[in-house]
Amino acid sequence: MRTKSKTTLLVTLLVTISVSGCSTSGSSSSPTDTSRKTVDIKDAVLTNLSSDCADYSASYQAKVKDLKQNLDFVSQFAVSGDEKFCTVKSNDIPNYDFNDQTAHWAEPIATQGIIFTIPRNPPLGSAKTELSMLFYNAIMLNGVVLDELANGCYKPDDAAADKDGNVANGCGPSVDWRLDPLGKVKFGTDSHNGHTQPGGLYHYHGNPNALFDPIETAKGSPVIGFAADGFPIYGPHYIDSKTGKMLTAKSGYTLKSGERPTVSSSPGGSYDGTYIQDYEFTNSGSLDECNGMTVNGHYGYYVTDSYPYVMGCLSGTPHQSFFKFGSAVPWAIGGFASLFAIITGLTIWLVRRRRANSRNRTFRNLQGATS
Repeated sequence: MRTKSKTTLLVTLLVTISVSGCSTSGSSSSPTDTSRKTVDIKDAVLTNLSSDCADYSASYQAKVKDLKQNLDFVSQFAVSGDEKFCTVKSNDIPNYDFNDQTAHWAEPIATQGIIFTIPRNPPLGSAKTELSMLFYNAIMLNGVVLDELANGCYKPDDAAADKDGNVANGCGPSVDWRLDPLGKVKFGTDSHNGHTQPGGLYHYHGNPNALFDPIETAKGSPVIGFAADGFPIYGPHYIDSKTGKMLTAKSGYTLKSGERPTVSSSPGGSYDGTYIQDYEFTNSGSLDECNGMTVNGHYGYYVTDSYPYVMGCLSGTPHQSFFKFGSAVPWAIGGFASLFAIITGLTIWLVRRRRANSRNRTFRNLQGATS
């Protein structure tokens, strides 16, 4: 957490929501009003514990600086809600000065046009959803995305591989040994565990070290973001319902014992946390496999000091808007449907034409036989 003075943001917004239907279904609705005065969240410490994304409906901004480039930016972030969903819009600029002395970014930050949809009452899924390079994991309440998985892995035959056979980029969604971006191999992140990817999108690989007080909270850590499945993300603390004491959430993952396999596709050596596959869920903490638990009837994910840091998987189903090619999904579905319709129509036309030709030949043969 930044040590300079912070603005304590009380985001306990008393929102009156008047809706007659869900906007995504085509019904008329009155979205939550976000036209009120914009809230300054520069270096804000949040306090709201509500698991309902609509309770954060407002427009937020912060005047911040790229420290290394000495450039000024304005962080812009807005939340609005209807009966069933919240819409989040962000330019992906954080609410604090960034690109500090610990950062080593390949590309400068660039403003984005992010729009996500969050379900207000998400259901727990019948099965866990694994984290993937194909979708963003969450949006934090400063407008920055959480994208935990690194694109680095063990790839010894790559020309860019280091002495240990690891590459920092270019591995894709399916690999056997994916680097832990907060592990032994450094990814040039700043003091908030964030850096940029191609295109200048700033994102977190773990604990944002922002938005919550790391050593306090008499009532537990606030909500600092929402996952792709709609469940809230809290800081590290919660109030134990049995004792009333504040406790620190603990990951249930531990390092595997022994040595990695010695086959050619494995880096070998001890399980030391270099790769996320070095860990296994042993149920040794207070959190489940996805780094979440239910407190006071509300399920949520918690920031932890150790792997998986924020989320290990999704306990619900990620909304389509969080997919990195989400905007192309409806187009693709529509395109495939149109193509299928064209092919089906053409096939029917060809079959009918063939049958008509066959009937004509039969008729001509019959005429020839009777003449």
